[in-house]
Amino acid sequence: MISQSLLFNSFLQTPFSPRQRSLQGWIAIIGFVLLSLTCYFAGAAGMLRLIYPATALLVAIFLYLRHPILYIGFTWWMWFLTPLVARLIDYRVGWDPTRQILIAPYLVVFVTIATFLRHFPQTYRQGGLPFILAFIGVTYGFLVGLIYNTPVPVARGLLDWLSPIIFAFHLFMNWRDYPSYRQNLQRIFLWCVLLTGAYGIYQFVVAPEWDRYWLIESKLFTSSGDPVPFGMRVWSTLHSVGPFGAVMQAGLLLLFTSSGPLIFPASAVGYLSFLLTQARTNWGGWLFGVIMIMGSVKARIQMRLIILILVIAACVVPLTTIEPISDVVAARLETFTNLQEDSSFKDRSGSYDRNLSLALSNLLGNGLGNTWKVNEKTGQIEVFVIDSGILDMFFTLGWFGAIFYLGGLILIFFSVATYTEARFDSFISTARAIGLSAAAQLVIGSGMLSIAGMILWGFLAMAMAGHKYHKSQNITQLQQRSTT
Repeated sequence: MISQSLLFNSFLQTPFSPRQRSLQGWIAIIGFVLLSLTCYFAGAAGMLRLIYPATALLVAIFLYLRHPILYIGFTWWMWFLTPLVARLIDYRVGWDPTRQILIAPYLVVFVTIATFLRHFPQTYRQGGLPFILAFIGVTYGFLVGLIYNTPVPVARGLLDWLSPIIFAFHLFMNWRDYPSYRQNLQRIFLWCVLLTGAYGIYQFVVAPEWDRYWLIESKLFTSSGDPVPFGMRVWSTLHSVGPFGAVMQAGLLLLFTSSGPLIFPASAVGYLSFLLTQARTNWGGWLFGVIMIMGSVKARIQMRLIILILVIAACVVPLTTIEPISDVVAARLETFTNLQEDSSFKDRSGSYDRNLSLALSNLLGNGLGNTWKVNEKTGQIEVFVIDSGILDMFFTLGWFGAIFYLGGLILIFFSVATYTEARFDSFISTARAIGLSAAAQLVIGSGMLSIAGMILWGFLAMAMAGHKYHKSQNITQLQQRSTT
């Protein structure tokens, strides 16, 4: 009998052209979409809560093996759209307190554990030490969680903490294909800003029934607004305001590296919806990112960025003067002048006052799953929110795990800060700015988890991949010159 490994190798070596493989990949993706639509409109929407994650995993495995570029795009769009799919299903068949369909993006990402296991032996020699350190820290937290916490919250915590690390490692290990990965990410986030930004404006103006239903059932009125037109804080197709703000912050910065006719319409709807999130943390992160980009690129690129920002401002500012948009944006901007009286600022300050000494005295940590609890009455997994990534690290991983996890992040920070390629490769400069601006927000949010963590780790990994690619190109050119 033919062994499984031989079957696997023969599958990988099947002689298809790149165009044929791409066609196969798109057929798989379209098939997934059509199956989901058929189930939804044919009266089987409830079954989608199981079918959707299962088929997404199968498509992800196929794309990972046959078309890696499409796999990257499929992964990001699963993060962007799955929460909207969940809300549509809930509106059609009733509220699901377990939110089981939201596991789909994590399953798609976890396919990259194969990359980690395959390259682990030579990871250190190839510059992947930061990912190893972070992986050790999370593994420690997982083992402690199994001791102190129940299995379901521990598994949920593992998905949140580990997914960004292994996905970023996958991007880094494919540094030889950096140009195609760079172009792919630019295209993904261009369309993301355009489509999710447009839906965000629609959500604010119309307040679709499925979004109102989710807001009422989730009872997140304080963070997401009122379930009425012009009363919501925009979260678009994402799960809540924070994740959408993180995605738009990254996407709008990445638009500076893109070109084409869609840049300005994407920027118009993107910046307007970004303002309607009322997410001040992400506004500040975007500004910090712009400053870092400006300070790292050549004068010619700086001038291009300044012109682009002025043109975008000319398109967006008139839109913000329309009522009631102007009232919402102006009211939120005014809070910057009186942060001492802001309730959100008070809550975060109070959280630090109460929990900082407790977190730093937690030597062993509470383990993964300590912020997730199962409600015995409803069966719903509920989260205890800690408005600080730093506090969350020490509460969850303790000193032992946090030293490894933070050590990995700090190693990356010092590495990417020295990259001279950012002078001529604006994508490296922007990816670095996105990653570092996301890291700066760890002080006031757990931005290392879920899709925010995907952005933090993923773009830092792309900066590392770009550096490694250019370094390899320089060595190759020197070798060619020495032989001629």
